[in-house]
Amino acid sequence: MLVFKFGGASVKSANAVRNIVNILQRYDEKIVIVISAMGKTTNALERIIEHYFNRDGEQIKEEFRLLEAYHLEIIEGLIPEKGSKIYVDIQEVFEGLADRLAEEPSLNYDFDYDQIICFGEILSTKIVSHYLNHAGLKSKWLDVRKSLKTDDTYREGRINWELSRELTTLNFAFNGERFLVTQGFLASNSSNMTVSLGREGSDYTASILAHILKAENVTIWKDVPGVLNADPKYFDDTILLEKISYLDAIELAYYGTSVIHPKTIKPLQNKNINLFVRSFVDPDAAGTLIGNLEYESLVPSFIFKMDQVLIRISPHDFSFIAEDNLEIIYGILHKHGLKINLQQATAVSYQVVVNNDKRKVRLVVDELEQHFKVSYETGLELVTIRYFDDQTIRRVMVNKTLLLEQRGVQNIQLLVRDLGS
Repeated sequence: MLVFKFGGASVKSANAVRNIVNILQRYDEKIVIVISAMGKTTNALERIIEHYFNRDGEQIKEEFRLLEAYHLEIIEGLIPEKGSKIYVDIQEVFEGLADRLAEEPSLNYDFDYDQIICFGEILSTKIVSHYLNHAGLKSKWLDVRKSLKTDDTYREGRINWELSRELTTLNFAFNGERFLVTQGFLASNSSNMTVSLGREGSDYTASILAHILKAENVTIWKDVPGVLNADPKYFDDTILLEKISYLDAIELAYYGTSVIHPKTIKPLQNKNINLFVRSFVDPDAAGTLIGNLEYESLVPSFIFKMDQVLIRISPHDFSFIAEDNLEIIYGILHKHGLKINLQQATAVSYQVVVNNDKRKVRLVVDELEQHFKVSYETGLELVTIRYFDDQTIRRVMVNKTLLLEQRGVQNIQLLVRDLGS
């Protein structure tokens, strides 16, 4: 049994969904298929969530209309027969979303976020499953929330492995069909409320299911040839990394490579399950193999995090940044779910670099200011180089000014401001 994960780009149109059928027809094995929301649906739902909290009904209606039209266009391109059950199923999903948006927001933003954002994956998986059956590939649609269980940490659910293992083993059974279609990114808590696994968490879903179901391997199908040593948006001469160890994959994911979700590797490494990253544009290409591999080093890899915020924190009275102050700082960051991308301390100051999540940054800064002097700077870039050398550093520092540097044996992180901005 195999596990395949298809991201938003691989299901963004009717032609893209048809391409999934072409890929699946190359295999004889039973396959669990994990699918993300179609195209930019998650971004659209996030806009709807903001309008929902701002009580902007007209904007919700317009975004809702566009989202519905987008999915119906894909369905009509796949199954034009209006009497098909797919139209009834998708209409029911949109009615469910409309009912949810008619409710008053709760006092918990993250809770409401998860109850709304999940509709993207529900829509995409129902459409793909219907089309697979329409194309003669017998499949079954499964709601992953009935199998993967978490705690109550909305937007960053922590898996209850014991319960998830029991439910997944029970629910993910092949009964005559060769394909099981389910959602990435989603789970539920003990109250059966949706809990997401973190932005871009579909890879993690695939690795959890592979771990529990003892899959032969996992393949993440992307719109790139595999894992590259840099994002083509920023580098012209990128190099395909044909083989990567679990350790290097974890390091690259931790520092923010866009190809692999940070939590993906551990469940696979624990069961020695290989992970392939391959191109759905060129499915004959080998892509990248991630597994229990050994080598001395890789070519330098570059990871860029744009739109970063540097928060500077210092005591009011020049006391030391000691454990008690750090406990307060970490507690506030954890409370608001703002993750640290880089941190640096001196005797009387502490600096953290975070993503520019405007809502979370504002909440964190406001609360920090109750205890410390706080300033912050936006519009920065964080560059991480694994297996760096002086030449690679010079390459990324062209037209940049350096604000912070953190250097290890194999990794260097550079917080910079673009002199052109």
